[in-house]
Amino acid sequence: MSLASSDIDFARIEATLLAASAAAAERTLPLFRTPLAIDNKLAAGFDPVTEADKGAETAIRTVIGEAFPDHAIIGEEWGTTGESRYSWIIDPVDGTRAFISGAPVWGTLIGFAVDGVAVAGLMSQPFIGETFLAVPGRSTYRRGDITLANRTSGLTELAKARVFTTTPNLFKGDLWSKWEAIEDATRLQRFGVDCYGYALLAAGHADLVIEPSLNTYDIAALVPIIREAGGAIACWDGSEPTAGGNVVAAATPQLLEIVLDLLNL
Repeated sequence: MSLASSDIDFARIEATLLAASAAAAERTLPLFRTPLAIDNKLAAGFDPVTEADKGAETAIRTVIGEAFPDHAIIGEEWGTTGESRYSWIIDPVDGTRAFISGAPVWGTLIGFAVDGVAVAGLMSQPFIGETFLAVPGRSTYRRGDITLANRTSGLTELAKARVFTTTPNLFKGDLWSKWEAIEDATRLQRFGVDCYGYALLAAGHADLVIEPSLNTYDIAALVPIIREAGGAIACWDGSEPTAGGNVVAAATPQLLEIVLDLLNL
């Protein structure tokens, strides 16, 4: 897929990402660290959803729908609307468990994909005031008046890697040995930061993120943020990760290849 000759106006895409995240923050921030009704999506297990998740996605959809009424929208809370080669992929509160626990490592994820590959995306943590945003050619970090280019660490040695995963408990059954192999081969492991871990990788503060069983709305927005910062990201079989699956992100293509080889032993 080549975007060089496309008619996509990425200035409009970027403006829409920022406007949509601002609209989402108006719904999430007033509810963060407040008593909040929590519903469970699962009959067995716990997959929480709150008024913040639902309200934020509604606000994001409104902004996107007004700017690009012919584009498809895929959201965690309200499903898929429209059909187009251009799609917006939304997780209004990635890390709802963190949100309901008062931990500011949740984020609003909005991705923009062309023909099923995410090419622009945003991760916003409005309580801290941080935004990680990518369009073709650049990945940036924004906080207040500060705007910096994201750049991964450049690490190529697995033994020195700092690794994030939300929790090792995600590695069920036969996947447990995959996590053990990563843990044994790397220097440092940290848990519980959800989408924020991928953003920290893009900014050079971590070297690997590995997680199984992701949905498209968990990862699509983060794909371009990592790639445009010099990192690499794929499913464990080497395929495109925008649609979700078992995913690993790395600071460099070389480190990604080393990890994929380890995961596929």
